[in-house]
Amino acid sequence: MSDRVAVPAAVSLRLRLADLVARLERFPMAVLQLLFRVSIAAVFWNSGLTKIASWQSTVVLFRDEYRVPVIPPEIAAALAAAVELTCPVLLVLGLATRLATLPMLGMTFVIEAFVYPEDWIEHLTWASLLLMLLTRGPGAIALDRWLAPQVRGRRLP
Repeated sequence: MSDRVAVPAAVSLRLRLADLVARLERFPMAVLQLLFRVSIAAVFWNSGLTKIASWQSTVVLFRDEYRVPVIPPEIAAALAAAVELTCPVLLVLGLATRLATLPMLGMTFVIEAFVYPEDWIEHLTWASLLLMLLTRGPGAIALDRWLAPQVRGRRLP
């Protein structure tokens, strides 16, 4: 006779699910933070490349379709392109990550409020990724992680 006790199928399934959840919770947050940084950076980077590919078309777009309030279209286009081509680089490197999220969040808000409010689901996704990075930081796979102790005068352990 076996010493094993028969476990009902429902209990066995719950145990396997609990084990799976426990394994998933051990997934490194730093990997997720890196994926968040790269994915949102790609969205803004691609938009920036599109803007500089045809500058005249970009200015016309800002003048005729985007119509951002208060700022002239030429300045709005230049600011948008500057943010879209600098902040994503900082995010991918994990350098000044929290600071880099702020102009991107601002752009997301402006786009949602004044340009394409019907695309709120996409903008909510962007804002969620950016807010995660703003509040939790870039993670361990980032230049910020290695540079912060140097800036503060301490070395990494």
